[in-house]
Amino acid sequence: MSFRSDFLQQLPHVTPATFEAAALALFRHQAAHCPPYAEYLAQLGRRPAAVARLADIPFLPIEFFKTHEVRTKPTDWEAQEVFLSSGTTLQQRSRHLVRAPDLYRENAARIFEQSYGPLTGWTFLALLPSYLEQGNSSLVAMVDHFAQQSGQAQPAFFLHDHAALRAALVAAKQVPGRRVMLIGVSYALLDFAAETGPAPELQDLTVLETGGMKGRRREMIREELHQELQLAFGPAGIHSEYGMTELLSQAYSLGDGRFHCPAPMRVLLRDPSDPFSVADYRPDGAINVIDLANVDSCAFIETKDLARMHADGGFEVLGRMDNSDVRGCNQMV
Repeated sequence: MSFRSDFLQQLPHVTPATFEAAALALFRHQAAHCPPYAEYLAQLGRRPAAVARLADIPFLPIEFFKTHEVRTKPTDWEAQEVFLSSGTTLQQRSRHLVRAPDLYRENAARIFEQSYGPLTGWTFLALLPSYLEQGNSSLVAMVDHFAQQSGQAQPAFFLHDHAALRAALVAAKQVPGRRVMLIGVSYALLDFAAETGPAPELQDLTVLETGGMKGRRREMIREELHQELQLAFGPAGIHSEYGMTELLSQAYSLGDGRFHCPAPMRVLLRDPSDPFSVADYRPDGAINVIDLANVDSCAFIETKDLARMHADGGFEVLGRMDNSDVRGCNQMV
C-alpha cells in the first residue's frame, strides 16, 4: 500500500492524540515529494530529519499557491479540479490543484456533520454572488455538495434577487424536521440584511458568514458585523466559517466568535515579525495551519491572518497582516 492510500485510510480516524504523529509523517513525505516545498526547505537549509515536533516544521508561505503548482508527487497525477481564490481583476489568484475532488467534498461534509449534525437535517441557501460569478470556488463546491447530500427540494444559490431569497427562506422554514442555514459572504449578507430590515419571519435561521467585503463595503470588526446582521436575523449568535482555497478543511464558530479546528486541522501561532518563531501555544500571533487533508498539495501553510488563541484550543481571527491581499475567506481587519 502506498503512503498516500494508507494515510487517507487513517485520515477520518485522526484524534488529538494521534495528530502530531500523523502530521510529522506527512511532513517527511511532502518534504521529499512536493517539489516547491522541498526547494523551500533546501533554501532555508532545514533538514527534514531534524524536525521532531510540530513547532519545528517550516510552513510554506501561502503566496506559493499563486506562483507555483503546489503538488505532492506531481508526476503521478493530473488535477481533476482546480480551485481559484477570489480576488479583483488586478490580483493574481491562488490555484489549488485537486487530485481527488471527492476527498474535498467528503472531508468537508464530515467536518460539518461533526459540528452541526447530519446534512439531511438541513436546508442550505447561499448568498455567494462574487464566488458564483468568478467561478472555480471551493466554497461554492462545498455548499453545492451539502445541498445535494441534504436531499433538499429548494435550489441553494441566489445571486442578487433578495426577494426570491427571502421567499425561499420563509418556505424552507415550513419544511418539518429541517433546520435552515443561510450561508453568505459578509458584504452580501449585509446588503440583504439592510434591504430586509428586522424580519420576524427570518428569525430562527442559522446564519453562517464566510467573511469577505471584497471592497464592496468598509471593513469592520467581527462584533460590528454580527451586530448588524442580528438586527435582521434576530438575537441568536451569527456563525462563521474559516476556510480558504488553499485548504481542504474548515473550522467553524458556532456563534461565539471562536473557531474550533476539526480533527484533521490545527492552528499554530507565530510571531508576526518572525515567520520561524512558531510556538505550540502562544496567546496571539499570525496563523500557521496544518491541514492533513492536503495530502496531495502541502499541509503546512503560513497564512497572513492574525489570531488570538484561547486555552481550550479555540481561536479568534483578528484580521490581516499589513500589505496582504484582502481575501474572500473569513478574515476582517
